[in-house]
Amino acid sequence: MKQGRQTPTPPGRAAENATVFGILGAISFSHLLNDMIQSLILAIYPLLKNSFDLSFGQIGLITLTYQMTASMLQPVVGFITDRRPQPYSLPVGMSFTLVGLLLLATAPNFGILLLAAALVGMGSSVFHPESSRVARMASGGRHGLAQSLFQVGGNAGTSLGPLLAALVIAPYGRGTVAWFSLAALLAIFVLIHVSRWYNAHRQGSRGKAATRRVGHVELPRNKVLFSLGILMLLIFSKYFYLASLNSYYTFYLIDKFHLSVQSAQIYLFIFLFSVAVGTLAGGPIGDRIGRKYVIWVSILGVTPFTLALPYANLFWTGVLTVIIGLVLASAFSAILVYAQELVPGKVGMIAGMFFGFAFGMGGIGAAVLGKLADATSIEFVYQVCSFLPLIGVLTALLPNLERPRHASA
Repeated sequence: MKQGRQTPTPPGRAAENATVFGILGAISFSHLLNDMIQSLILAIYPLLKNSFDLSFGQIGLITLTYQMTASMLQPVVGFITDRRPQPYSLPVGMSFTLVGLLLLATAPNFGILLLAAALVGMGSSVFHPESSRVARMASGGRHGLAQSLFQVGGNAGTSLGPLLAALVIAPYGRGTVAWFSLAALLAIFVLIHVSRWYNAHRQGSRGKAATRRVGHVELPRNKVLFSLGILMLLIFSKYFYLASLNSYYTFYLIDKFHLSVQSAQIYLFIFLFSVAVGTLAGGPIGDRIGRKYVIWVSILGVTPFTLALPYANLFWTGVLTVIIGLVLASAFSAILVYAQELVPGKVGMIAGMFFGFAFGMGGIGAAVLGKLADATSIEFVYQVCSFLPLIGVLTALLPNLERPRHASA
């Protein structure tokens, strides 16, 4: 009778096969708090511009500073932690963000503003690669779903920044930014819990690299490098375009439609919230039908809407930006998981490289577009950027990583 009983699944194997939604929820919530703090910088740009008499070029430099500190350090953090995981680096990184937030609230001059932005970027440089690794560890093999849940927290946090800025910071002044340090403290507390789980389960993740490529096509090195290059161009297209909305959408609405700062921030919140909603779709759909198809639709498919945006009235501007946010947001989770499948065993390095490159493109885009706006107009910036999603046609050059379902029959 005993022979008919199944052998119990070892705890390590069970942990590997199960999706740990508690940890995914915790890391997504931490991502929400982290990116909410980051988005406060973007959301209070009109206030900073008036307080310090900044040009659009200086506004772009603030974005460039905090995104470049993140982009340059993230691949380094990912490379190091692939070799030697540092579970408790998560709350340490959030501590940098906390200090940057306090400096942002009290900065007496433009130089200190840049230092505050740099510290927030440093916090993100530690948070994103390690958090992406935790999401993959807790995925139970549902990598797209896990990355989408992780990403939607960040996008939801990004969307909250303008709303909180409109409701709290705009009426009561820049000093109220300091109250958001409580969010950073809460994130540190949650990340300590996540770090304990990460530390306890990292041993079980070591054997996954050997099986990660099962069910996927093996590619030669040159093909892998070529595919990574295509993915980088797609990231450039997506985040250079998003920089026009993240950094200058409020100015565009104020300049073209004569909205108040608070009304423009509400529109920015609606756009960023649509980005958060769209993020949920990309990962799970990619798990089902393949990452390449999601990437194709989300980048190239948004082109008709970006081309129409510069010529729309206020109502259709709101509608079009919601559609753009929903469609374009689904790309990143699919791109990241696709890249991790291209280069198995380098989860942290790939996450750091792609998060870092995305941040860098956002920062460079903000700076370049700010200079372009100073030299021409905000409306001209949107006319130029409307063509960027056409780069999505390069998705056709990406290989299909999934083996045909009938291949093993």
